[in-house]
Amino acid sequence: MAASQPLEVWPNPSLEHDYLIHIEHPEFTALCPRSGYPDFGIIVLDYYPGEWVVELKAFKLYINSFRQERISHEAVINKIADRLFADMQPKAIRVIGDFMRRGNVKTVITVCRGQLMNFPEYQAKIL
Repeated sequence: MAASQPLEVWPNPSLEHDYLIHIEHPEFTALCPRSGYPDFGIIVLDYYPGEWVVELKAFKLYINSFRQERISHEAVINKIADRLFADMQPKAIRVIGDFMRRGNVKTVITVCRGQLMNFPEYQAKIL
C-alpha cells in the first residue's frame, strides 16, 4: 500500500536560500479504478524546500508503490501532494500528473500546496 511506503527526508543543505527543486519521474503506473487497466504517466514535483528535502530513491520507491493500486488520476496526485507536503513541510509544492492518452483523452492534473510561489509554466509531454 502506497500510504505505508517510507518517505525519507533530509535536512535542507541551503536553508538560508529560496530555491526551486524540480524532479520528474517518467515511469508512473497505477490501475484505473473502473477498468483495472494500467494508467501510465509522468509525475513532476516542483518545490521550494523548507527545512527538509526529499531523498530521491525514497521518492522513486514511493511513486512506484502505486503500481498495483486502483486509484483515479485526481486522487493519486492529491494523495502524493498531501504526503509530500506533510513529510517535507516545504514552503510551496506543485505536483503534476501528466498521463498517457486513453480513449484519445489526455489528462494533466496539477495540485499545489503551501504559499503561492512562482512556479515555471509546465509544458505537457506528448504521450
